[in-house]
Amino acid sequence: MKKYNLDVKGMTCASCVARVEKVLSKNENVSDVKVNFASEKVSFEADESKVDLTNLAKSISNYGYELILPQDQSVENNLIKSTMDEHDHDHDLMKLKNELLLSVILTVPIFIISMLYDFDFFRDVWDINRNTTNKILFLLTIPIIFISGKRFYQIFWKNIKHFTFEMNSLIAIGTGAAFLYSTFSALFPELISSAGVIPHVYFETAAVIITLILFGRYLEAKAKEKTKSAIKELLELKPKTVRVIKNGEEKTIPINELKIGDVVIVKPGEKIAADGKILEGSSTVDESMLTGESIPVEKGADSKVIGGTVNKTGSFNFMVENIGDNSILGQIIQLVEEAQGSKAEVQKLADKIASVFSPAVVVVAAITFIVWFIAADENAFNLALINFVAVLIIACPCALGLATPTAIMVGTGLGAKRGILIKNGDSLELAHKINVIILDKTGTITEGQPKVTDFECISENRNEILEITASLENKSEHPIAEAIVYFAIKEKVELKNVESFDSITGEGIIGMVNGRTSAIGSKKLMESFSIKTDKFDEMFAKLASQAKTTIFIAVENQVVGLIAIEDPVKESSKDAVKVLKEMGLEVIMATGDNEQTAKAISGRVGIEKYRSEVTPKEKRDLVMELQEKGNVVAMVGDGINDAPALAQADLGIAMGTGTDAAIESSEITLVKGSLDGVVNSIKLSRATLQTIKQNLFWAFIYNTIGIPLAAFGLLNPMIGAIAMAFSSVSVVTNSLRLRNKKL
Repeated sequence: MKKYNLDVKGMTCASCVARVEKVLSKNENVSDVKVNFASEKVSFEADESKVDLTNLAKSISNYGYELILPQDQSVENNLIKSTMDEHDHDHDLMKLKNELLLSVILTVPIFIISMLYDFDFFRDVWDINRNTTNKILFLLTIPIIFISGKRFYQIFWKNIKHFTFEMNSLIAIGTGAAFLYSTFSALFPELISSAGVIPHVYFETAAVIITLILFGRYLEAKAKEKTKSAIKELLELKPKTVRVIKNGEEKTIPINELKIGDVVIVKPGEKIAADGKILEGSSTVDESMLTGESIPVEKGADSKVIGGTVNKTGSFNFMVENIGDNSILGQIIQLVEEAQGSKAEVQKLADKIASVFSPAVVVVAAITFIVWFIAADENAFNLALINFVAVLIIACPCALGLATPTAIMVGTGLGAKRGILIKNGDSLELAHKINVIILDKTGTITEGQPKVTDFECISENRNEILEITASLENKSEHPIAEAIVYFAIKEKVELKNVESFDSITGEGIIGMVNGRTSAIGSKKLMESFSIKTDKFDEMFAKLASQAKTTIFIAVENQVVGLIAIEDPVKESSKDAVKVLKEMGLEVIMATGDNEQTAKAISGRVGIEKYRSEVTPKEKRDLVMELQEKGNVVAMVGDGINDAPALAQADLGIAMGTGTDAAIESSEITLVKGSLDGVVNSIKLSRATLQTIKQNLFWAFIYNTIGIPLAAFGLLNPMIGAIAMAFSSVSVVTNSLRLRNKKL
């Protein structure tokens, strides 16, 4: 069985998800179908020898959706595809924007004329009779219906052919009924008047509804635009070209021509093109974007390197061992795609109700027409038509369409003011159920930047020892060296001229300053020069137990001091963890660091449960393991190595100080990069969800009261339109209350 992960275009609501899943699941050669509305992707397993993807695409297209058939899915070729997808998305977004602008331009005069016509002062200016005015409104509404609103009626027509209803059906029925009835009233007012009723028109109802729905669709499309860029960010970790040695000559080739066994040249500052093993040379490599480790790793002959990481200091040649989907970066990309394409246990309440509500309204309206047509003595058809339209007008889904997006708009706006960026509303529906939160260490609990915490010296001239140490470290590009130099500058130490310098990979540095030979580095470096460290062994062990990187300083073969560096815990971390526990959440730390470091940091911030030395896949697996036990899981991280877990989690929260891939794989981004933001984001999410539920209540209360009144002929269609307009206002007003929410 082969696993497919394909794009699907044309989905507009959660009902579309159920329909696509149903159509694909009917094929006996297809299994485990999962459709993700936010990412517009479908994943499924199929027997490659039996399934016909072209036929699957045709079956999907019959319902108005487009299944994008697979091409070369390798990491290298996917970068080209992502650029093409971005162009298509921009085209679709521009089309939607133009339809919205046309609708707005025409709706404004329609609404003004309709609302003000009954006032004397307006008629003094607008000196045109009612019948002619109605015909003008009719002409202004035609482009809105047949150009801006065309998409709703096209989908509705396809739904009708398959006897299905969803949100687009409600929009089409509501606006279509208002337009058709208004057209009838505008062109044939005498027939309406003969029923003893003033021939009202509801062109403004149809126009305003289409405009508001298009506005919501546009906002949704803009928000979803950023949620899809995580994969692109991962793909861009690969360089576009690479230098290789072939037949003894150095050549530059495109990345997609790289093969296993090629020898690649890597210079300082360059991205590493693929997974492999170093043949010659040495350097330090920044692997933080994949492993989460804040300190670059020393590399020498036979060391493994990972594609997508960044070379820092030296130059080296390596042999390619893995490329494309078999590389570590390729596997991470696959994990993110699978997590983003998976279906969470979330139901879109509005669409779930709409799936029953829409056909029920049509049935009620039809029964209303039939009963009035049979029971009425005079003008039976006109009365039946009026009451039929009244039922449809009162059931118009304007408030239903506004209930969720307005709450999300206000909620995300409040979040932005508090440094909390929320990308979509999907995860907000689960926020109140979250009972487990996983925290990454580096850059999440800690600052992600090495700093000097201790400097112990037995020499009387402390500044001289720091002067020698910082001068030598200034020749190194290692982040630990940068931390030491920064510390020395703060101590107002003057850097001296270095007479000789040499770096020993993985151990430290040696050199001469002021005519004195010095060695700065690990205990192993000291032992290699037969330098005794016993005076500092106890201090060394103490600092190491505190998760600090400790290095010895020796001058003229005598240890004179040591210096400790650590990635400090953020000031807010301990208090934030305490509050999260008080909110009833189980807090777990997951890190790629060693056991000793993980134990020290977790203990410092009050976290009892932790996982150490975990890979990106193991972080993702931890989330899945907790979810399988029935937990609702939030993941907080800042690195590319966190991206699979962030995407898999029910609620992904990324630190704004982290990598773009982590940010794009999450639903919430904390601009300030503080754990306080995690607490506030959960509070905000819960408040937003509560508002959405309230909005849905108000959206439907008018229907439950208004539909029976309309069916019994007690509600004029105009009153129905006013009631539905008021329902929309009440929904928006309720959403605006979120602005005053204290977090």
